[in-house]
Amino acid sequence: MQKVITIDGPSGSGKGTVAKILSQKLGWNLLDSGALYRLVAFGALKHGIALDDEPALSEFALKLDVKFVLQEGSELLIPVFEGEDVAKQIRTEECGAAASKVAALNPVRDALLDRQRAFATDAGLIADGRDMGTVVFPDAPVKIYLNASAEERAERRYNQLKLSGESVSIAAILNEIRTRDERDMNREVAPLKPADDAIEIDSTSLTIDQVVARISEALSNVGLI
Repeated sequence: MQKVITIDGPSGSGKGTVAKILSQKLGWNLLDSGALYRLVAFGALKHGIALDDEPALSEFALKLDVKFVLQEGSELLIPVFEGEDVAKQIRTEECGAAASKVAALNPVRDALLDRQRAFATDAGLIADGRDMGTVVFPDAPVKIYLNASAEERAERRYNQLKLSGESVSIAAILNEIRTRDERDMNREVAPLKPADDAIEIDSTSLTIDQVVARISEALSNVGLI
């Protein structure tokens, strides 16, 4: 049986945090596919590539100069882009909005597909994204679709940005989340949606531990743990 768990869902649903916890708990590899699209967007903004220039963006994605290295003293993977630690830069609202735009382009998605699938090894993989269960790993034995209300996701993002010292407006964040949801769910290529056989979890009123427990139960049910 393929040792792959996919966790899809919209921004702020908690999928990234849950994926990291499960990766550390099981000792499996972690794929943060959203980081790859954020890195393409970050590089495009840095190098002056228009966010609707499909040929240039797909070529850039194919040659993306990035590696993920373990942060000293932890098990967190840090994206090193063109020799620079860009973990904080790619998590800004500007970069997230740009990533949503480039992720809607089929040539960019095609350029990153093989790179994403290469993360799956015998060691096991937790794949976090928006089309992991529908496109990238359609044969994964456990597929999760994690969601939460837009208001709850905006509040989570607001608190996260405040802790990092950024001056933000919760109304602006909520508007951006709704705009991104609309773009991601209605794009022609690999729209954000649950796989037909996904387990859907609404995390609005759940703790991270409760979400992890539900997913662990699903893994146990199919004999993966």
